[in-house]
Amino acid sequence: MKSVKKVSTAKTNAAIIEAVKHLLANGTATTQENICLSLSKQGFSVNQSKISRLLRKLGAAKMLNPQKEAVYSLPVEPLPPPQYSPLGQLVLNIAANETLIVIRTNPGSASLIASLLDHQYQELQILGTLAGDDTLFVVPKSIKHIKKLLENIKDLLAT
Repeated sequence: MKSVKKVSTAKTNAAIIEAVKHLLANGTATTQENICLSLSKQGFSVNQSKISRLLRKLGAAKMLNPQKEAVYSLPVEPLPPPQYSPLGQLVLNIAANETLIVIRTNPGSASLIASLLDHQYQELQILGTLAGDDTLFVVPKSIKHIKKLLENIKDLLAT
């Protein structure tokens, strides 16, 4: 019997996603058909509807490149606000218990504060944040140091 090497679908999909991201980063993907053709040349078997779903999943949108051509492009995540900006004015309250820190903000400001904290997760020793509209949960890396983390966040936000 011949041994057939089977490539996992997840691995193939991940490779297709990376190839599409690379094409979009080059700024030359003018149409979905163009993307299909480029991927075909790289050995991937895809159709236009798969590319359409993938572009939607990646949040790609048509934008003008420097040559004024409409091309698909990935969204650029905005940089977090500067550390020493007046963010303290957006924070209404910071409280903690033995396991979690809760930050209450003006409406619409929680994700901004979360972005700042997430970009400094290693220095602050946090696992991550979860932001709603006006409330933000901060998960510490270790609950043993939650008081120190609370003080570091207050200092960072100058509250």
